Amino acid sequence: MNLSRPFIERPIATVLLTIGIALAGIAAYLLLPVARLPSVDFPVISVSANMPGASPADMARTVATPLERTLGTIAGVNEMTSFSGTGSTRVTLQFDLNRNIDSAARDVQAAINAARVDLPANLRSNPTYRKRNPASQPFMILALTSGTRTPGQIYDAVSNIVSQRLLQVEGVGDVELGGGSLPAVRVQLNPFALNELGISGDDVRAAIQANNANRPKGAVDVGGMEDGRALQVLTPAPGLRAADYRNMIIALRNQQEVRLQDVAQVIDSVQDTRTRGMFNGQPAIVVNITQQPDANLIATANAIDKLLPQLRAQLPQDINLDVAIDRTGSVRASVLEVEITLVIAVLLVVVVVGLFLRNVRAAVIPAVATVVSLLGTFGVMYLLGYSLNNLTLMALTVATGFVVDDAIVVLENISRHLEMGQSRKQAALQGAREVGFTVLTISVSLVAVFIPLLFMGGQAGRLFREFAVTLSAAVMISLVISLTTTPMLCAMLLRKQHGDAAPPRQSVASRLRARLGGWARGGEAVMMKGYASALDWALASPWLVVLVLLVVVGLNGYLFTHITKGFFPEQDNGQMTGGLRADQSISSTALADKLQQAIDIVRADPAVATVVGFAGGGGAGGGFMAAALKPLGQRSGPEGRESTRQVINRLRPQLNQITGLRVFMNPVQELRMGGRSSNSTYQYTLKADNAADLKAWTLKLSARMKQMEQLTDVDDDQSDNGVETFVQVDRNQAAELGVSLASIDAALYNAFGQRQVATMYADLNQYAVVMEWAPRNAQSPVALRDVYVPAKRVSTTAASANTSTFVAGSASGTGAGGTSALNSSSATTASASTSASATTGGSSANPALRNASTGQPISVSPANMVPLSAFATFSERSVPTSVWHDGGELSSTLSFNLADGVSLEQGRAAVLQAESDIGMPNNVRGAFAGAAAAAQQTESQQTVLIVAAIVVIYIVLGILYESLIHPVTVLTTLPSAGFGAALSLLALKMEFSIMALIGVFLLIGIVKKNAILIIDFALDAERARGLTAVQAVREACLLRFRPILMTTLAAGLGALPLAIGFGQGSELRQPLGVTIIGGLVASQLLTLLTTPVVYVLLDKLRRRHDGEAHLARAVAA
Repeated sequence: MNLSRPFIERPIATVLLTIGIALAGIAAYLLLPVARLPSVDFPVISVSANMPGASPADMARTVATPLERTLGTIAGVNEMTSFSGTGSTRVTLQFDLNRNIDSAARDVQAAINAARVDLPANLRSNPTYRKRNPASQPFMILALTSGTRTPGQIYDAVSNIVSQRLLQVEGVGDVELGGGSLPAVRVQLNPFALNELGISGDDVRAAIQANNANRPKGAVDVGGMEDGRALQVLTPAPGLRAADYRNMIIALRNQQEVRLQDVAQVIDSVQDTRTRGMFNGQPAIVVNITQQPDANLIATANAIDKLLPQLRAQLPQDINLDVAIDRTGSVRASVLEVEITLVIAVLLVVVVVGLFLRNVRAAVIPAVATVVSLLGTFGVMYLLGYSLNNLTLMALTVATGFVVDDAIVVLENISRHLEMGQSRKQAALQGAREVGFTVLTISVSLVAVFIPLLFMGGQAGRLFREFAVTLSAAVMISLVISLTTTPMLCAMLLRKQHGDAAPPRQSVASRLRARLGGWARGGEAVMMKGYASALDWALASPWLVVLVLLVVVGLNGYLFTHITKGFFPEQDNGQMTGGLRADQSISSTALADKLQQAIDIVRADPAVATVVGFAGGGGAGGGFMAAALKPLGQRSGPEGRESTRQVINRLRPQLNQITGLRVFMNPVQELRMGGRSSNSTYQYTLKADNAADLKAWTLKLSARMKQMEQLTDVDDDQSDNGVETFVQVDRNQAAELGVSLASIDAALYNAFGQRQVATMYADLNQYAVVMEWAPRNAQSPVALRDVYVPAKRVSTTAASANTSTFVAGSASGTGAGGTSALNSSSATTASASTSASATTGGSSANPALRNASTGQPISVSPANMVPLSAFATFSERSVPTSVWHDGGELSSTLSFNLADGVSLEQGRAAVLQAESDIGMPNNVRGAFAGAAAAAQQTESQQTVLIVAAIVVIYIVLGILYESLIHPVTVLTTLPSAGFGAALSLLALKMEFSIMALIGVFLLIGIVKKNAILIIDFALDAERARGLTAVQAVREACLLRFRPILMTTLAAGLGALPLAIGFGQGSELRQPLGVTIIGGLVASQLLTLLTTPVVYVLLDKLRRRHDGEAHLARAVAA
């Protein structure tokens, strides 16, 4: 059966079908989205809650734990971590890769609703969720600056206009604002004036809440049935400025009004005064935009770029909106470089074919086959929902050498028949029939290599999958084109060779072509003669050749054992981010000043174009900084092509000179593993059953890791440098004085918590009234001695009843010794709705509020104020200012980077050695997380995947050849390829990374081609003509030498632009190209001699049967 016959006999239909495939591919190419890498991010949802003033421990106990208990029951969650800092909690849920993120979001919302009953009453709003990974870097950072407006005014404009519009853009996961907060009215209390007048903080809070009551008033109906109207009853809206609150009456003393300005300074300010943002040295509001896990980065960025002119038009004219960092520029440049690499590879392949065949027409045929195959692959990619990214385009670049192989095999065989004097049609029919099975075997066995990869799990498996499917699609389309279009074009274009052909035209081009052709023929004849001599020697000394093969197998195992293992190559896209780590007890002002120093150092570097950062708003002593480098060619170093890592290494000593601040700079990476945020790239997580052991052993392990030369930028989240003022309350004494614990909490929160006591409603936003002590009265822990707490008076029956009830309740909770420990920074954990004012019966000033005060809206009699020092003692202690959970357990994460020249495998070994050195107890467990864990999982699967690929190839070849023996002959070509790949990586000091692993799988599919071309012809010669194994394999080797050489050179030149590695993204392409070329060179040198020898030796084991002759193609035809 000749599959090519219908297409050779119907050239017009074949041409039209080929054009149709090409046009469909062009249309698909124009519609394909662009990305740096395939979409392999896990579905991640981040749940956040805020309660200003609360300590990390209280946030963990009262907010994180209830949320984790309900969120942990959602199906498909494979990782749940939480972070609790001062006033905020974030729970990060990572789902299985096959989980739909929208469905997961519905389950998350249901779990939040279920947990609401267990959350504190003074949590001002429900927890919210975002479909984004908090550990991933923002893909775009905007900066808003103004020469006339304050950061609070800029933040207000951003919150009203920019933030909402950006969140509406499809693909945006979250918009985080830094460097400022919303405008607010700040009421800064004078504690001495309040105590003198007997007014409690809750009385002031009740007065403000009553003044801000914003409730419906109803309507009044007037008139009759014909002219009746309904008049809405309105009252003045609550004020939005400090001037509207200063004259508010909060109490009556001696028949005189006490106004708010008499006991407090009321100013227009912002909700949080402990933040600062900078852009190129100027105060700025920083907008970090992160993408959804399943979003296309380029499409999202394009939508934002279209939106920016509208946002600039809506903003006030004196506010400048600039794009500080845009990661998509490097993505576009990287994809463009791969596209250029693809074009270069196609041109190189066409040139090689033309040189071998010495015929322009012959060179056009494989060029057409290659281009149409690649265009057809674009159509398949579009149907599968893939994108144009580094991996898919690299797959097409490598596929250039593969798809042309099929066309070369068909073309070369048809050309050989033309040289024998056959007509063009007859040569096309017979040549295509002879190699049809060979082309099918090569293509099917190559696709079979990738079958095990389709079942590989994790993000690495997803990366492999898109690469493998794209390459397999190109190979299968090439198979179809080679059996249809290629023989048809050969029948139309190739010239019949005549022995008495007319002399060529005497033009300059003709003479040059003739001379080049003569040189090529001479070189080919010399190579053929040398190969024939070497082949005869190998067949005469088979066991010596087998010994060489065994040595190669041994060297192969040795090299793969000793080569350094890596994971994903570090990407260099000209951008870097930095985490800040200062003393956790540092003031916000001091941290902002140190941030300014760090930004000035980075800005001064000649390779840096822009730098942006902010401090505050997150964990204590932390901040964020990002910088973009100048384009390649404008930096330092040779030809201005300094890498991001080199810039970081130059900046590190300078940044280390900042006293009291550590800056962790890292290149921005497109592939992010896990949901944990850390200051360094790789993570190691400890879990324990109690906080004391966790903290102690985290610090010991961190100290030991900092001593390891292989590790740099070691950081941990358990540094206990935060200073906490601890209030030890004598419950019995407090009860005797009529003071409740709820009143103590309320008094402390009113004084030090930046408490948002009321909400002001405007047309576009809502603002807060923030109450606290005046900063001059709260500058040290000594201020606790100035705190007075309202006590219930015992002079009245009602008050006595209330006091006795509370005291009874307190007595039931009294611990040994009658004392209770109370953390001053955890004042928010008590429900404000249960706090008792000294002069009320517990009624709320504004019951509609969740955090309503029970103080008097207008205090008419002095409260009985008791100094806190009368029943409490004060002390200071060091505590961590963040609490982490992993899977509901206490956890701590240590992060680290690798020193120059150190592989991830060596870094992991160093961490394990450090753990062994300190001798951790059994109740403290450690495990790698994030990228380090993914690399560990991938390495454990490598051997299994390679063995599975070999088994699949054996099965496929056994079926195709109807033999159990000769598939083994094909597999003997693999050790030489592995030897060459490992040797080339070692010679160039490259790691065996995930990209090199892809190259090994490609080699498994490539190098067996040589054996298939030889074995297929030899088996057919034995079956059809009765030749001996030696005769058949020798004839096959000599006849197939030219196509083997052509296909190997085509595959090698297809990978050559990848191996050279130029432009953006070269760090991804280079290991792949080096692996392929190294393996091809070694395989070409060895398999041309080992394959015929192994064939002859194993052919003796093959069982022959009488009906074997019918398997020959001549008979089958």
